Amino acid sequence: MNVQTLIIGAGPAGLTTAYELTKSGQSVAIVERDPVYVGGISRTVNYKGYRFDIGGHRFFSKSAEVEAWWTEIMGDELLVRPRSSRIYYNGKLFDYPLRAADALTKLGPIEALRCVLSYGWARIRPYQNVVSFEQWVVNKFGRRLFEIFFKTYTEKVWGMDCADISADWAAQRIKGLDLYTAIIQSLGLGKRPAEGEGVIKTLINSFRYPRLGPGQMWERARDKIIAQGGQVMMGSSITAISQHAETGKWVAIVTDAAGKETKVTADHLVSTAAINELVRMLGVDDERAVAAASAGLRYRDFLIVGLILRGKESFDDNWIYIHDPSVKVGRIQNFKSWSPDMVPDPDTACYGMEYFCNAGDETWDMSDADLIARAKREIGQLGLARPEDIIDGAVVRQPKAYPVYDDTYKINVDTITEGLESRFTNLHLAGRNGMHKYNNQDHAMMTGMLTARNILAGRKAFDVWGVNEDAAYHEGGNAGVTSIEERLVPRRIA
Repeated sequence: MNVQTLIIGAGPAGLTTAYELTKSGQSVAIVERDPVYVGGISRTVNYKGYRFDIGGHRFFSKSAEVEAWWTEIMGDELLVRPRSSRIYYNGKLFDYPLRAADALTKLGPIEALRCVLSYGWARIRPYQNVVSFEQWVVNKFGRRLFEIFFKTYTEKVWGMDCADISADWAAQRIKGLDLYTAIIQSLGLGKRPAEGEGVIKTLINSFRYPRLGPGQMWERARDKIIAQGGQVMMGSSITAISQHAETGKWVAIVTDAAGKETKVTADHLVSTAAINELVRMLGVDDERAVAAASAGLRYRDFLIVGLILRGKESFDDNWIYIHDPSVKVGRIQNFKSWSPDMVPDPDTACYGMEYFCNAGDETWDMSDADLIARAKREIGQLGLARPEDIIDGAVVRQPKAYPVYDDTYKINVDTITEGLESRFTNLHLAGRNGMHKYNNQDHAMMTGMLTARNILAGRKAFDVWGVNEDAAYHEGGNAGVTSIEERLVPRRIA
């Protein structure tokens, strides 16, 4: 097989690149390890007709181009859904974004007074040299609200103590919010944003969503790529790859699940695979510095336990954040709230119990049966469902879900990319793991769009790495503007 571009990975970045190239008449082949699903972490797993969104994906972007792309692919199959999420704490559900009146009422008069006094003390005696997530949030909300609404969930997600997480992540994730702002907004007071002025990410109240989940978007993209002449090689891996010394063409051996080998030659190689896997694949780890940098990259892993229950759902949120240290679950999705068609039987409910972990730890290595048993026990303990109503369950694991930005990640990534660029001029990196950037779906798509433009232009005219250079949260403004900004990952205090 000879194509102009060979793409590793059929996630958002890889499929977006392929769609743009085939739309322009280019020949493309995609190699995808999964035998069934496209979309990567944005896939939708189908279990007996019940559809699981891996991680939860709200379709909202500041990029007008990305929004238009979604519409082009999905058309009327994109639903407009209400945003609804709450925080579970001490047996009660609190509105999220936090509303002061709701929070203080549900906490009760004594706890509410403690929160107000704690907030007042933080305003009078704030931390002056703020270096940690904990200090930043305490300054904004007071220590008591930090302990109630921030500490437990954050530590579950990242496996790090809040006192060890750098403050720059807090400044981005909770940008523009403090208790005073929350009180003013909850009472309907304060200045309203001017037209075109940015809105705080947490205040977005609706989003678009494919009727059958995010995977439907990427399945359609795959089908359109094939219709435009592209090839998608499912259940396949690149088992050998090299660059022809004279022509510079890539020569890859692609092996499917049955062991059948296909030789593929290509003018360009686009990789959305984890960057340390690419280093091994290309043999660049023969350079000591590159090998050390590759070994230094870290990831946070994730799994979801889908529970199917008889009867109606007990809550209508898209998801609930679990701020309870007595259970391991970090967040619970309600798939019917994303789209009613995610649940085939209207007389049943389907919840996704999300667990954040590291490959090889106790949670990751538990059997599916034990994970389902834990999920049933914990959702019953929280009072969000009766274990006796749960009739089935399934587990989906997602390795390398979140590239971790630690103190050395940038040096490591720069070392790897310099090593790759010095050897290969027709290699392109894109996507979350391909660039070791904690991108959202629309960020990954934009890297794919720019990669396609670079290939079509015959030179790297567009800076793919520049997609994420701003430190503000990507949803921190109105949909329809052209910029996409960085979604940071917490790092330890230097």
